Order: sequence, then structure tokens, then C-alpha cells
Amino acid sequence: MRPLISVRITVRVVLVVLLALGAAFAAAPGAQAETPVSEVAQALKKSPVYVDPAASGLLPAAEADALATKIENADKPVFVAVLPADYPKQDLFANLRTQTGVTGLYGIQVGAEFDARADESVLSQDGVGNLVRAVEGDTLAARLNNFADLAVTSANGTAPASWDTAADDFDPAGLIGLGAVALAGGAGAYALVRRNRKRKAEAEWAALAKLRVVVDEDITAFGEELDRLDFHPGEPGATDEMRTDYEHALDAYDRAKSLLGQAERPDDVRAVTEALEDGRFSLAVLAARREGRELPVRRPPCFFDPRHGPAVADLSWAPEGGTPRDVPVCAADRTRIEEGQSPDVRTVDTPHGRRPYYEAGPVYGPWAGGYFGGGLLPGLLMGTMLGHMMASPAYAATDYGAGGSEGGDVSGSDFGSGDFGGGFGDGGGFGGGDFGGGF
Repeated sequence: MRPLISVRITVRVVLVVLLALGAAFAAAPGAQAETPVSEVAQALKKSPVYVDPAASGLLPAAEADALATKIENADKPVFVAVLPADYPKQDLFANLRTQTGVTGLYGIQVGAEFDARADESVLSQDGVGNLVRAVEGDTLAARLNNFADLAVTSANGTAPASWDTAADDFDPAGLIGLGAVALAGGAGAYALVRRNRKRKAEAEWAALAKLRVVVDEDITAFGEELDRLDFHPGEPGATDEMRTDYEHALDAYDRAKSLLGQAERPDDVRAVTEALEDGRFSLAVLAARREGRELPVRRPPCFFDPRHGPAVADLSWAPEGGTPRDVPVCAADRTRIEEGQSPDVRTVDTPHGRRPYYEAGPVYGPWAGGYFGGGLLPGLLMGTMLGHMMASPAYAATDYGAGGSEGGDVSGSDFGSGDFGGGFGDGGGFGGGDFGGGF
């Protein structure tokens, strides 16, 4: 029996060694990969304060919660991240700002080092530098709290609507729901819910107002096409098919006007542009019948401006600094591109002046979605600001930013690179400005 006992002892020893090695590897520094910037960004979209699990010793959970509550109550676009000392700092601010896509003031603690950056519309570079220097000598907990106190009094704009998602999903049902709210400390919580809903409704109405301008232009352009058509159902040579195409186009025009008049939310605009796209294709079919040409195949409208009508070809194109992709183009834009010219792109008003619609913010998502439905749109918009925002949780939560003009707006990657550049720990890369030097 001794050999059997020996084998059992050996197996136990091996298991103990393996478990010990596993624990050692798990506890070894660097054994666990750092949290991706994308995960930090997702957390900051839900709450103003993020503490990495590997940095939990720097800021306890209770202090982090108190800090988050302070920022939320101030209703300011201030973000704080606490990361472990070995977290990569190269381009950290720029990457985090790109991933969140939210205009704001960002303070990051990496180990013992602290620094901050902000969009110029939220706080000037000199202002950020002054904040960082003002909290330099504080202990870590005091530094973050003092930073938040100064930041919420200095930052422009309001907190992002994505922080309110959980509150917006709350819908008290009857007296039981109201009683639960009251028991939880209620009157204040219910007031917060109402404020969040009001703010969201105001943002949607503002977004709808922007969309109405663009869609009105589209409807007017389609009406002018109908006037120029000079088709009369009773004219010589007119067939039943032609009359059907013409009536279909007229119906689409009337439907688009009616749908826009009934629109109450930005997403309602999608049905309007769907009607316009349908009407323009009917006109293309009618034109082919009258000219004796082969009937066109159903294609999406011209990517650069849907008012150009159905596309006639797909051409490779890339936004500035982006990846090439095939986009549907009209005959005129195909000629322009083949001759080395720029296509005739639809531009819209933004706080930064007239910009292509695909670089103007998520508010134009429903408008574009009606023209380029199904699975086509994401591929066309890949690498553009609108494409980035439509793929983000902020867009899915109907957070209609206005191109980054206010703190808390969703602007995607559309921000000044200088605002978030410089090396970590240099106080924002500022030379002290008007308040530099000694006293």
C-alpha cells in the first residue's frame, strides 16, 4: 500500500504547487492587462467618476461615490478617472475624449500623478492649467475633491444626458411606485427624474428644430423637381404606367409634408426622408419611361446629397483622413470625382460653420437613416463623426448633441486636438498664462 500512499501524496503536492503558482501569477504586478480606454470611457458615460479595480486602494468606493454625487448634483460635465500607476499615459486624454465622445472637463489620476484637459468650449486651457496647479500639493482624496469643487464652478455647460439614462428608465406606477420613491428619500429623487425628463425633452425639441430646417429644404427641392417635370397625365404618349409613377411621386410629396407636420421627436424624421427617397425613385422611373430608356434598378440616393436623386454607380471615396469605402453616387458627382474634383456635398449649419452632414453630429442620424436604410448606412459612414456617434451607446440612448458647442454635448471625435494634447503630468501643457510665475 505504500506506493499508493506515495502517489496520493505526490498528487496533492502537485496540486498545492499549481494552486500556489496560479495565485502568484494572479497577484503578480502586470499579470492582469490594464483596463482598455474604451471601458473607462463607457463607465464615464454612466457616471462622472471611474476608479479602476487595480487602483481601488487610491480612492475607496465610499469616497468615489461621494465625489460622483457632488459632480452630479452640480450638473456639470466634469469627469474624474483614477487609474493604477502603470497605466499607459501616451495620448491618454485624447483617446479617452474620443471614446467618450462627450464635451467636458476631464481629470485623471494615474498613480500619484494628476492632470486634466478640457474642450475649449467648457474651460480654456489657461483655466485647466490653473485648476491643476491649484490642487498640486493636496493629498490624493483632497486633490480630487478640491478639483471637483473648483471644476464645477468653472466649467461651462451641463452634465451629459447619458448620466440620466437610469433615471429616465424609471417610471413610477400608481401609488405603490410613488410610495417606494418616497420611502427611498423620495421627493428629491422624483424631482430629479422630472428634471432629467424635462432636459431630455428639451434636447429632443432642439434637435427636431435643426432637422426641420434640413428636411424642409429637401421637401422644397422635391417639389421643384415635380414642377420642372412638366408631365401631364393626359398628354399624348402618356401610359398608365407613367401616370402611376407620377401619382406615386405626388403621393410621396404629400406624405412627406404631412409626416413632417406630425413629427414630435427627431426619430420621426426618418419616415419623412424615406418618403422623399421613394418619390425620387418614382420620378427616375417615369423619366426612363418617357425617354424610352431601360428602367433603373432600385438604388439608394447619392451619398453626397440625397437631393441629387438615385445613384447610378458606386465609387471608392474616403473622408479626410479616413478609410476608403464604396459609396453610391449620382452621375454628376461621379464625373466630378473621376475628374479629380470634390463631390457636391450636402452641408448643414453647425456651431463651427457649414459642415458636411456626416460631420455635423448625431442629430442628423434619423435624417440620413431614412435615405440610407437597412444595413447600408454604417458602412457608408465608417470613420465619420456621424458614423462614430451612431455606433455609440450615447446615440442609442437618443442623446442628441449639437456638435459640441456646450459642455455635456455629444461631439464624438470632433474636438480640438490641442485641447487634449501634451504629455501627462505637465499641467495641461500650459506655461502659466496670465497667472504664471511667482507671487
